[in-house]
Amino acid sequence: MAESALQALLVTHLSNVRYLSGFTGSSCALLVTHDRSILFTDGRYRTQANEEVEHARVVIGKKAPSIQAADWINGRTPGPLALGIEAEHLTVFSRSALRKALPSRVEIRPTASMIEHLRMIKDAAELASIRKAVQLGSNLFTHVVKAIRPGVKELDVAAELEYQARRAGAEAMSFETIIAAGKRSALPHGRASAARVGRGFVVCDFGVILAGYCSDMTRTVYVGNPSSASRNFYQVVLDAQQAALASVRAGISTGEVDEAARKLLKKSGLANFFTHSTGHGVGLEIHEAPRVAAGQKEILKPGMVITIEPGAYVPGKWGVRIEDMVAVTERGCEILTSTGKELVTI
Repeated sequence: MAESALQALLVTHLSNVRYLSGFTGSSCALLVTHDRSILFTDGRYRTQANEEVEHARVVIGKKAPSIQAADWINGRTPGPLALGIEAEHLTVFSRSALRKALPSRVEIRPTASMIEHLRMIKDAAELASIRKAVQLGSNLFTHVVKAIRPGVKELDVAAELEYQARRAGAEAMSFETIIAAGKRSALPHGRASAARVGRGFVVCDFGVILAGYCSDMTRTVYVGNPSSASRNFYQVVLDAQQAALASVRAGISTGEVDEAARKLLKKSGLANFFTHSTGHGVGLEIHEAPRVAAGQKEILKPGMVITIEPGAYVPGKWGVRIEDMVAVTERGCEILTSTGKELVTI
């Protein structure tokens, strides 16, 4: 805040509020000044806020939380003031309402990813939570394999997976489960549908939330007896993933990790079928900084948690993706996903 010449920061993105204060409610705003932090919410969360919030005073009101914060500024901070807002997470309507509620002496300054930058480095407690979430997710893969059978709907496979996730203690799924079979495996985000599983690849991409932290993994299985061409296709993607994993260490850029996977796929003539980035950060949100993509300059540091998930997708034919979560260390990375990566046939 000092570097940005801000006297106050209004945090409205729920994941950032949770990161800073511990509050998990769905309606809140956190005002941070040079000497205090105040969490504004409404009466529904009176008990919850007082139980969860650390390092901040709790104020319960009837107005929208950001307007409560504006009222507090009006009454307690005379003179000019630069107020930072999370421009990426505040709607035009909300910003307009905030502007109307604040006196002209308060300058609203958009900030970019200030809290997200802090969240990139996970502390020991966060890493422990992430490891547990990843392990829970990894353990679900056996249920996925049992559920996949010729003729079963993708939705039924996803339903079984999500049922078992809840039984194992997951708070929720990290995102809408992807089960994409046969030709639909060529859809990188082929969410589970009413399509029935037939012979061919089945991409299974799923994750769980445990203690607020997300997991993310992808495995691709094969229904039937895979041809040599199918096995070779799978192996190339696996080799690309292994190359990217081997490149991960503190001090290199995320773009270099992406290039390690892309280079190997290019060698096999599949670069044009790799249509997304190699990975992304994971934590309180399923997609967060840093981005592991072509041209990215962010330098990896110990404590960052990222996915490594190259894939290749031939439209109308098939697709394969293999994904692990890893924690960056000084000399390499800790692979958090424990599920094996040999091609499973059903």
